[in-house]
Amino acid sequence: MMFTTKCAMQNIRNVAVVGSGLMGSGIAQVSASSGLNVILTDVKQDSIDNAMKSIHKSLTRISKKQSGSDKEKADYVTLTMSRIKTSNNVSTAVTDADLVIEAAIENIDLKRGLFAQIEQSAKKDAILTTNTSSLCLEDIAKGIDDKTRFGGLHFFNPVPMMKLLEVIRSDQTSDETYATLIKYGKAIGKTTVSCKDTPGFIVNRLLIPFLFEAVRMYEREDASMTDIDAAMRLGASHPMGPFELADYVGLDTCKFIMDGWATKYPDNPTFAPSPLIDALVSEGKLGRKTKEGFYSYKKN
Repeated sequence: MMFTTKCAMQNIRNVAVVGSGLMGSGIAQVSASSGLNVILTDVKQDSIDNAMKSIHKSLTRISKKQSGSDKEKADYVTLTMSRIKTSNNVSTAVTDADLVIEAAIENIDLKRGLFAQIEQSAKKDAILTTNTSSLCLEDIAKGIDDKTRFGGLHFFNPVPMMKLLEVIRSDQTSDETYATLIKYGKAIGKTTVSCKDTPGFIVNRLLIPFLFEAVRMYEREDASMTDIDAAMRLGASHPMGPFELADYVGLDTCKFIMDGWATKYPDNPTFAPSPLIDALVSEGKLGRKTKEGFYSYKKN
């Protein structure tokens, strides 16, 4: 698949995805489904094995919803899977990549170490990107020599289903890199939106403070959790109320993002912590994934 543009965008044929968790596996799937060659790399083989099983299951589910014969549906799954290779070695995995997408956990030191390794092994014209949802590109890129080819691609979970892709550019991201990332996003079927390198980009910068403000209302005893959720569902047409959504996202994730912003911007009251969320996280009540958060999801 070739891309052309007035600003001489690079051809993206080979994509390396670093990290095979939920996000990494989803990014690998949508890239391969769009005809690109993908190499999915992770230091943990069991993580890669689980990712490949998850991708195959997801593709099978998608194929069943498509028109065509059973053979055509099976061929779609087989062909897409054949485009995904795996590796336990980051350095060798990125060697032939035109685009590298880092999808590791939100740990700044880990990401910096990965990019130092990636830049040393990747082609000189390869585009390097991070899927971070909360960290600033400027902080991640401190160890990258050529920052003109570095940007952000923030996907949303589950990647095959969520249509949005935030394309992030820092002050040093080149126009060529940015244009290529926009074109890549559209090529894999995403609706792209652009944002500068600001905390949380667009979605999380608005969403996380909104969730915390809802919790503060409850902490002040202005309204109950159920009434706040009902108000936002019925009065603002939100599919979920803020407490329901926080439980879905994960209270530990919400806390991690807000704590990071509070550390970086200690004088901004918008990023103040929530005593209730802190307490729930300390008790291991993280939301749906632990069957209890603001609400209980335990079956009677």
